[in-house]
Amino acid sequence: MTVFVSDRTPVPDLKDAGVYAEAVPHDFFTELRTSCPVYWQPEEGGSGFWAVTRHADVVAVSRDIATFSCAAGTTQIDDFDEEARAKQAAMLINLDPPDHTRLRLLVSRGFTPRVIATLEEHIREICTRIVDRLLEQGDVDFVRGAASPLPLEVIAALLGAPAEDVDKLYDWSNRMIGFDDPEFGTTEADGEMAAMEIFLYANELAAQRRLEPREDIVTKLVQPDEHGDVISEMEFNMFFVLLVIAGNETTRNATAGGMQAFIDHPEQWRLLQERPELVGSAVEEVLRWVSPVMDFRRTATRDCLIGEQPVAAGDKVVIFYPSANRDESVFPDPFRFDISRDANLHLAFGGGGAHYCLGTHLARLELKVLFEVMAERIDRVEPTGHVRRLRSNFINGIKEMPVRIHAR
Repeated sequence: MTVFVSDRTPVPDLKDAGVYAEAVPHDFFTELRTSCPVYWQPEEGGSGFWAVTRHADVVAVSRDIATFSCAAGTTQIDDFDEEARAKQAAMLINLDPPDHTRLRLLVSRGFTPRVIATLEEHIREICTRIVDRLLEQGDVDFVRGAASPLPLEVIAALLGAPAEDVDKLYDWSNRMIGFDDPEFGTTEADGEMAAMEIFLYANELAAQRRLEPREDIVTKLVQPDEHGDVISEMEFNMFFVLLVIAGNETTRNATAGGMQAFIDHPEQWRLLQERPELVGSAVEEVLRWVSPVMDFRRTATRDCLIGEQPVAAGDKVVIFYPSANRDESVFPDPFRFDISRDANLHLAFGGGGAHYCLGTHLARLELKVLFEVMAERIDRVEPTGHVRRLRSNFINGIKEMPVRIHAR
C-alpha cells in the first residue's frame, strides 16, 4: 500500500515489505528526520505505529526499557494474538527486566570478548577457505559463495555442531525470516515448523553436552552458573533460535551489503587494500551503511514524549536503524561511504541499554577477518548481473549478487 500526501508526492508505507525489495527508502527517512521525526504510520489491518527516525530518539527509546517495553507486544511490527505472543515470550529480545537481566547474564557467558577471541584462528581458517573457493570459481553468487557460509560455519563452531549441519542452519534461518518473500515459498506456519525443528535439534545437542561436556557455548549454557542458576529448556530453545537467526542473518547481510558498498565505491576498496590498518573502521562503516536489522518494535507502557511528540500508553513504537544511521546531526556527510570515518556512532547493534546486541564482538570479528583476507587476495569484485534483494521489512538483505572475482 502506498499513501499519497498530495497528487505528486508518494509516501511509502514503512510496514510494506515490498518497499524494501527495491531499496531502503532513505529519501523518505531524510524527509521525516527534518519534518516529522516521530511519524505516525497507518497500518492496514492494524493499529498503526510511531516510526522513530532520529538517532537521538532511537537511543532514548532503546535505553528507556521501563517506558518502552519489549515484552508487552514483542519486538516485531506485527501484532500477535496472545497464544502467538506467549510462544515468543521466552526469547531474550522479547523480555523486560528482571527476566531479561537474569537470562542475559546466563547466556552472556558464551559471548565474552575472551571467549570470542579464542575463535579468531578458526574464523581466519574459514575465511581463507571461502576466499580460496571464490578465486577458484571466478564467477560466483557472492551471497552463496561468501556472505552465507561465514556466519553459518562460525555458528556451527560456536555450538560445537557438526560441519555437515551447516545447510540445516541455513534452511531453518531462511524459512523463519523469509515468509514475506514469495521466492522462499514459506509461510508463517512453515516458519513455526522450522522453529520446532530447531528446538528438537537444540534439545539433542543439549542432551549430548550434559553427558559429554566440551569447550563450546552449548556446554556453558546447560551448566549452572556460579550461583547455581540454570537456563530452562524453553529458554535454551528460544535462545538457540535467536542465535541461529540473529547470528546468521545479520553478519550475512552486513557482508553482502558491505561488498555491494565497496563495488559502488571502488576507491574505498583501493583504500582498504593500500591501508589494511583501516579494516576496523571499515567494518564500522559497513555496519552503519548497511544496517542489517532495520527495525525493532517497542510498546509504550505509559503516556510519554518522544522528542516533542506525545505518545499514548499502549501505542506501538518502531525504531528505524537505517534512518538513525544516516542522521545528519550525528554523521557528517552521511550518504558518503567512508571507511576512514572517525567516531562512528552507528546503531547497527542497537541504541544501547539492556538490549544492546549480545553478539557484537563476534560479528565484528567475522567481518574484520573476512574483509581483511579478501582485501589481501582479491584485486576487485566485478558485478555481472542484477542484485536481488530480500522482500522484508525487518532484515536489510541481499538474496543474490552475481559477481566475477579478480585475484590480486
